[in-house]
Amino acid sequence: MSRKTILTCAVTGNLTTRDQHPGLPVTPAEIATAAIEAGKAGAAVVHIHARDPATTKGSMDLALFREIVDRIRQSGSDVILNLSTGEGGRYIPSLDNPAVAAPGTTLTTPERRVAHVEALKPEICTLDLNTMFSGSAVVINTPGNVTEMARRIYASGVLPELEIFDGGDLQLAKALQEDGTLRNPLLIQIVLGVRYGAIPNPQTLFYFVSQLPPGCIWAAFGIGRHEFPLLAQAFLLGGHVRVGLEDNVYIRKGVLARDNAELVEKAGTIVENLGGSLATAAEARAILGL
Repeated sequence: MSRKTILTCAVTGNLTTRDQHPGLPVTPAEIATAAIEAGKAGAAVVHIHARDPATTKGSMDLALFREIVDRIRQSGSDVILNLSTGEGGRYIPSLDNPAVAAPGTTLTTPERRVAHVEALKPEICTLDLNTMFSGSAVVINTPGNVTEMARRIYASGVLPELEIFDGGDLQLAKALQEDGTLRNPLLIQIVLGVRYGAIPNPQTLFYFVSQLPPGCIWAAFGIGRHEFPLLAQAFLLGGHVRVGLEDNVYIRKGVLARDNAELVEKAGTIVENLGGSLATAAEARAILGL
């Protein structure tokens, strides 16, 4: 196969914990170093969340994002930055009164959720289209909020990567494409294996691919033990791929990955063994029109 495959590395996320992997990057310096090393290992794109170093929880703090971005940019790495806008969408209902938010709720305005994107102008940022139960919270992304986030993302000159967790999310993407909120070609990331989301198997991925809007650019990934099997499946169906400690902490059954770079190296080996090759950051920019 002559086509190039874009590999994204999601280096930390907001749900993986140090209990699951003691080497999980948490501080801005650790996250930046992980991103730089993932780029050297073959990732063209790094997907970045910020974390509060004191609590290790996900954060929307602009200063944290700025330090991460500045460290990567100043390192000389040409890896493409993809910042998360997922923080700020979680609602935890109180047990005694579900109408009252319990501690841990982060639900906030669309303006707040994209403020770091407007300030730092990465080349890509995520745009979640899911409303679903996830972990201990309800993730809420209303069409109105998604529309406002998209407007601000495009105004910043940033490409939104649409995160699709189930079939209804794809319907929302198509509706927002039809009304002009989302611009062609769409960049779609199919997420498989989140509990109560899309089931992580080939049949589900086949379905999604069959329903994608014409001309879109797409990738897919699996959570946990499904990471590498679905990476191979996504490649074989013509999509781009993703790995990283956000999604999976094991390099093989029962063996923790050394770090994000080792996950990237294994992903690259799988793609090459199937007859493909990974895109460089420059090649990925050309594919994505950045």
